Amino acid sequence: MTVSLPCKVHSGYNPGHCLPPPMNTDMTTGIAETARRGGREFLAMALHASRARTLALLDAYAATLGDSLSVPYSPQLNPPLWEAGHVGWFQDYWIARNHQRACGTTCDPEHERPVGRLPQADALYNSSRVAHTMRWQLDLPDLAATRAYLAEGLAETLSLLATTPETDVALYFFRLVLFHEDMHGEAGIYMAQALDIPLSDALLAAAVPLPEARLLVVPSGQWTLGWSGDGFAFDNELAPHALAMPTFAIDSEVVSWRRYLPFVEETGAATPRYLRRHAGHWQQRVFGQWQDLRLDAPATHLTWSEAEAWCRWAGRRLPSEAEWEMAALSRPDFHWGQVWEWTASRFLAYPGFAAHPYRDYSAPWFGDRYVLRGASRATSPRLAHPCYRNYFTPERNDLHNGFRSCVI
Repeated sequence: MTVSLPCKVHSGYNPGHCLPPPMNTDMTTGIAETARRGGREFLAMALHASRARTLALLDAYAATLGDSLSVPYSPQLNPPLWEAGHVGWFQDYWIARNHQRACGTTCDPEHERPVGRLPQADALYNSSRVAHTMRWQLDLPDLAATRAYLAEGLAETLSLLATTPETDVALYFFRLVLFHEDMHGEAGIYMAQALDIPLSDALLAAAVPLPEARLLVVPSGQWTLGWSGDGFAFDNELAPHALAMPTFAIDSEVVSWRRYLPFVEETGAATPRYLRRHAGHWQQRVFGQWQDLRLDAPATHLTWSEAEAWCRWAGRRLPSEAEWEMAALSRPDFHWGQVWEWTASRFLAYPGFAAHPYRDYSAPWFGDRYVLRGASRATSPRLAHPCYRNYFTPERNDLHNGFRSCVI
């Protein structure tokens, strides 16, 4: 039996609004808009789809690694069994065990919760309490038990969803757990790339050759940065605030290998991750297989410093996140969605920031990370929204990250 506790009321911005973009901004934007505003029927289908990807990744890992799913320690990875169990725990923690889920962002995250179906789950899977290095030393449930835990949790989530009012407040946590699993699904894909685990092509969007980049001039004007509508918003997208933007010129496309590799060849810069020269040609390792590099593909698996160094060499600069968002939402010929794009902006709180109940989503990471905008081929279309702020430390090159440039 679920007990409803009173909601704690506090001041702050409601989940709000990056005004809906033109539908031709990017082919995935409509799906992301729907995901942020979708009701019970959409969420039920999306939760099933996200879980299907989680399970497909587990199957792929098991096919290569065996049922133990053992991998060597890496500061950029999680043990695959821990990753899957954490996804199930997060959903359980914020839905079935959350007696204040009807309160939305005014939920008190510290309210007392029941133990749940796996008594030791908090000690195993709570990422706020289990340090990264400790995750490799835990006695985790095996693959069969993990799959059962995931199945039981999803069934309970869907049962509770079926009787939830169709309001943004009531559906907030269902949307949160959907996006959380989508994020971990993408992490599972770039972990597979790092571990040379073959994956089905169906787990990634098809690659699209880049056309020649054109220079887009975005005129000066006032721009409201951040989310400012109904539906779901991540706390770091709030609060929307007006900026006076000067005129700037930005590329219509991300930087391709055709544009990036002359920098490596002329300056002796380090060879990007997953690339090699073989018989006079560039090759790229893709899920364990060396392939001839497509020069019209986005340059990817690049650190922030590599992107910045190319810009200095080319006499260009990285865009700010405000420039990126303004161009993405105001110019239909601004193409994005194949790689996450480094920006020049540090990941900082917007004015008026108030942490949502999942306190560790944004606040602990302000200051030492850079913002990436856009989406990659591994990103669920449900997450691919122009207002979404991704963020990583500058040395990361394991995800599908590239960049575009602006005129200085």
